[in-house]
Amino acid sequence: MEQLLDEFRSTMDIPWSIWSARLVGTVVLCGLIGFEREVDKRQAGIRTHILVGLASALYCIVMQHLVVSDEFATDRVRTDPIRVVEAVTQGVAFLAAGLVVFHQGNVRGLKTGATMWLSAAIGLACGLGLWGLAVTTTIIAIVIIVLFRKIEQKAGTHVPGHKNAGEKEA
Repeated sequence: MEQLLDEFRSTMDIPWSIWSARLVGTVVLCGLIGFEREVDKRQAGIRTHILVGLASALYCIVMQHLVVSDEFATDRVRTDPIRVVEAVTQGVAFLAAGLVVFHQGNVRGLKTGATMWLSAAIGLACGLGLWGLAVTTTIIAIVIIVLFRKIEQKAGTHVPGHKNAGEKEA
């Protein structure tokens, strides 16, 4: 029983307040991007973007723990932190690619796929404690998405929801 209790008492080198802040920050920042997708009535909205970012941040925090852990500080085990970034990038790219479809001569889901990929990158930045980078990227992304939507609306090329460009509303 004591071993089981010890399992739950184990600590990380990163204080819980720091990793908690990183996870909560990820939820907020990725939630902002997901909210924009939700407002535009896209298939991947606030929850999806939060979960993608949250998973990315979690992988970073786990990786940071593994890199400094005595358990893995042997000659037999080599750690390479960049592999986490590569794995997250590949995994999210796979998810995002599933959203992109070619339908009746139009590509759909590309921007949503790109924002999911961006949410993963923001999650990685939060997970690594790179707050300035994460916040600045989120602000720039939202400005780009909102500004260009307005430009597209004025030009008549933006069609909200799942309709294809050129379709009339019923």
